[in-house]
Amino acid sequence: MSNDIRSLEPRSIWKNFADLNEVPRPSKKEERVIQFMKSFGEKLELETTVDEIGNVIIKKPATPGMENREKVVMQAHLDMVHQKNADTAFDFDSEGIRMVVEGDWVKAEGTTLGADNGLGVAAIMAYLESDTLVHPAIEALFTIDEETGMTGAKELKPGSLTGKILLNLDTEEDNELTIGCAGGIDVTMTGDYVQEDVPSEHTAYNVIVKGFKGGHSGMDIHLGRGNANKIMNRILSHLNNVGLRIAGINGGGLRNAIPRESFATVTVPNDAISTFESKIDGLSKVILTEYELTDPEATILIEETKTPEKVMSISEAKVLLNAVYACPNGIYRLTPKIENLVQTSNNLARVLVEDGKYTVMCLTRSSVDSEKEDLANTIKAAFSPTGAEVKFSGSYPGWAPRPTSEIVAMMSDLYKELFNEEAHVNACHAGLECGILGRFYPDMEMISFGPNILGAHSPEERTQISSVQKFWGFLNKTMERIPEVK
Repeated sequence: MSNDIRSLEPRSIWKNFADLNEVPRPSKKEERVIQFMKSFGEKLELETTVDEIGNVIIKKPATPGMENREKVVMQAHLDMVHQKNADTAFDFDSEGIRMVVEGDWVKAEGTTLGADNGLGVAAIMAYLESDTLVHPAIEALFTIDEETGMTGAKELKPGSLTGKILLNLDTEEDNELTIGCAGGIDVTMTGDYVQEDVPSEHTAYNVIVKGFKGGHSGMDIHLGRGNANKIMNRILSHLNNVGLRIAGINGGGLRNAIPRESFATVTVPNDAISTFESKIDGLSKVILTEYELTDPEATILIEETKTPEKVMSISEAKVLLNAVYACPNGIYRLTPKIENLVQTSNNLARVLVEDGKYTVMCLTRSSVDSEKEDLANTIKAAFSPTGAEVKFSGSYPGWAPRPTSEIVAMMSDLYKELFNEEAHVNACHAGLECGILGRFYPDMEMISFGPNILGAHSPEERTQISSVQKFWGFLNKTMERIPEVK
C-alpha cells in the first residue's frame, strides 16, 4: 500500500496523505491526529498553536516577493467518517487505512478512505513544508469534529485568524467552485417501551437489509439511493399482520451517511412461518426492483436465529413503525434559485431498538434556516404519538453565496484560462465550515474547491489520481495570483 501511494504524483500530497491515514482520526476522538499535526508544525519550526477545543493553527510567512499579497487562510478538517462493510475486519481505533490503487483511482479495502478531508489536509501540509512553492503568508487552520457537529469551527475563538481570504479545500468535484452551502440540525428521538416475554410457539429470525450504496447524506441525497432504515421499516410494517414481534432493530450509523445496512431480530408464530417467508420473498423482490439502478448490490434476506429473551409490545411496535414510516427522508424541497440544487432534506440516519429503549436519529439540512426548522418540527410531529423525547441540537448556519467577490472572479477566470472551460460556480447541499466561520469573520472572502471524490462517507469512497493532479495545479496557480493588499 504505502509504496504505491507514496509514488503517485504529486508526491508532496500523497506522501502526507499516506502519513495522515496511518493515524486513527474518528470524529470526537481526534487526540492522536491533533498531536500529529502539532508535531508536524513544530518540526518545521513554524508558529504552531492548539486552541482549547483542539483546532490546530500553523502560520508560515510569505515567500520572497509575495509579502505584499493578502494573507490566506488555508482550511481543512482533521476528522474523517468511519464506515466499513459488515464483512470487513477492521478496527478504526487502532489501524491505519489500508489504501489500494486501482487504475486512476485510490480507494480503501472495505472502509472509508478519508480523502474527505484528508486530501485537503495533505495539500496544506505540502505548502507548509515546501521551500519551492510560491505563496503569500499562510494561516493553516485544521479544525476538528467537522463530520459530527462542526465543533471545531463553532468553538474557534474570534480573532484567531487575520487572513482576508479563506480557501476551504473540502469539496468533491474538481470542476466546481463552491461559494455557498446548507446549514443543518440534528434531530434525535428517544423513548422507552414495554418488554414482554416471547410468546410460546414462536421462531426467531434475523431480517437483514444490506448492500445499499449509502453515501454522503448531503451531496448524495439527490441520487435516490435506498435508505436501509426506511426499507427495514417498510418490511416490518408489512409483516405486522402475521403476528410478528420485534426483539430489536439496529440500522444505520452516522448522521451524515445514508444508511447502507439495517438488522432486525423478530419472532414469528410457527403456524405463520410459511406466510412470513412468502411475504418477505415477495416484498424483497419488489423493493430490490425499485432500487436495481441505484443500488444494484443490495440484498434482503432472513435467517433463523436464537430465540431472544424479550420482545416489544405489539401496540408500541405499531406506533413506532408508523412514526418511522411518517418521518420525511430524502429531498424535501429544491431551491428555486439554482437548477437541480437541493434546498432542504432529511436523512433518517439511525434506528436502534434494544433492551426497552429506542433511539431514532436524523440530520436535517437546508440553506434556508426557517425551512430547516420547519422540517425538524415536521419530524417531531411524526414522533408525537410515540411519546418520544425529541431533541434539536448541533444547529449550524448555511453559507450565503457572494458571487461578486474578488476571489471568486479571479479563480473563475483562472480556471477557464487553465482548463479552457467554465468552472461551475455554485452552492452545495453539504455542510461546510465556511458558514460558521463567516459568522466570526463576515468580511472574509471564502471559496471551497477540491479534487474528485466519489462515495464519500461510505466504503465506496475513492479519489481520482488525475483529478488530484489537476486540483494541485489549480491550487498552485491560485496561490501565485492572490491579489495585493489594498
